[in-house]
This record gives sequence, C-alpha cells and structure tokens, in this order.
Amino acid sequence: MLADLGFDTYSTLIETRRDLVEKKPDLVQRFVDASAIGWYNYIYGNNRPGNDLIKKNNPEMTDALLNYSVAKMKEYGIVDSGDSTTLGIGAMTDARMKSFYDKMARVGVVKAGLDIKRGYTLQFVNKRVGLALRPK
Repeated sequence: MLADLGFDTYSTLIETRRDLVEKKPDLVQRFVDASAIGWYNYIYGNNRPGNDLIKKNNPEMTDALLNYSVAKMKEYGIVDSGDSTTLGIGAMTDARMKSFYDKMARVGVVKAGLDIKRGYTLQFVNKRVGLALRPK
C-alpha cells in the first residue's frame, strides 16, 4: 500500500462549496454525520441494502466480489483505521493535511507557502459520530 511508503494523504474527502459551509453548516454536519454512520453500518452491519443498490447500478458486481471488497477494506483499514478508531470515520487532522501538502510542495506539485487551511475545515469531523457502531 502507498501508505506503507509514507504517502499519508486522505483517499476520499467530502467536498462542498465554502458558501454552503458558511450559510448551512447544520446541513453539512448532518451530511458528514450520515456518511460516517452509513460507513459503520456498511462495514460492520447489514450491508445487503447497500449491496443491492450497488448491484442494481453495476450489474457486473456480485455478492462474492462485494463481500471480498468489504473484507479487504477491514483487513487493510481502508475506511476505519488510524485516527478514525478514536475520532470516528471521517477523522482528519491538521498535521496530516500539512504532511501531505509539504510533500507535494517539496516536489513542486503545489506552490510552497500556501495557506492550506483555506482549503479544508475540521469543523464537521472528529466528533466520534458512529463510534458506538464499531465492534469492540
């Protein structure tokens, strides 16, 4: 895995417009919370409803492939590992965002000296939403 080689960026983010965050933070919070709870239920609970929708929209998917995928997500900690084990699925930290930015600036992908905190917020994460659904 790339993470084993020091690539510590987040693989999936929820993105929205700044004006939505500013004008409707309650809506954004509910979406983020529902996403985390949905992942807990999918990974650790009854994922048949989700799998049925996946198969409906992707006929090439099979139960065996979906079960294999969930098993690998658990095995490799794709959705739930690291900070999420204590802060909840969707956890983010300033340190990890800075680490990724520093690596990208060092190799010239982005300019050095940018105010990266303008590009993300921790306002809606790290609230331990859904942790009670995580197996002990």
